[in-house]
Amino acid sequence: MELHRYKDGEALSQAAAKWIAERIGATLQKAGRFTIALSGGSTPKRLHQILAQSPYKEQIDWSKLHVFWGDERAVPFEDDRNNAKMAYDTLLNFVPVPAAQIHVMRTDISPEESASEYEKLLHQYFDKTPFSFDLVLLGMGDDGHTLSLFPGMPIVHEEKAWAKSFWLPAQDMSRITITKTITNKSAAVAFLTAGASKAHALGEVLEGVYNPDKYPSQEIKPTGELHWFVDEAAAADLNKR
Repeated sequence: MELHRYKDGEALSQAAAKWIAERIGATLQKAGRFTIALSGGSTPKRLHQILAQSPYKEQIDWSKLHVFWGDERAVPFEDDRNNAKMAYDTLLNFVPVPAAQIHVMRTDISPEESASEYEKLLHQYFDKTPFSFDLVLLGMGDDGHTLSLFPGMPIVHEEKAWAKSFWLPAQDMSRITITKTITNKSAAVAFLTAGASKAHALGEVLEGVYNPDKYPSQEIKPTGELHWFVDEAAAADLNKR
């Protein structure tokens, strides 16, 4: 695991954009595509805006990107809570990724059908590859959740399925998510974590007792690389245990 610390959220986002662009470039020197899973939440918005502008808009070969999502709220695409809508509004409407290479988690069908459809797609892409995604971008909630792996929910321990849907009582909605199983097959996972509200959970996830039922982000242990991009506010509780 590699920890990258920055002064604030803006510095974190700028550094993460540079790191992602360089990683895409290096991978495309050896491969014909780059597969990335995007995250919802607040932190990626600024990252997306930076990637959609110069120099990265020109530097990245967007035609070779294949875009996925880590999770989705079962709300219509037009709903501002929809993760795919956020990614289009901040990134995908501004860069030339071919439409056929953008794979949203559908919310115009039942969550169960959507998860099943997504799992089939993931198997088509990754059954015969040494890793799954080239890069999974993740956020972490104040409660230590990531993807739609929420504290105390059975989905945290899913070992077989690559994508599942479930009802989340705390939010009174269904969620669709990839699981730790496919995430942990990735070549690289990068958490973007900013803000003082994340400090306690970050400290527990990285330095606390292993308790994924309380802090599900602890279940993300990729066979490839694991990177945490954090700002000073989020890192305030580190090295205190």
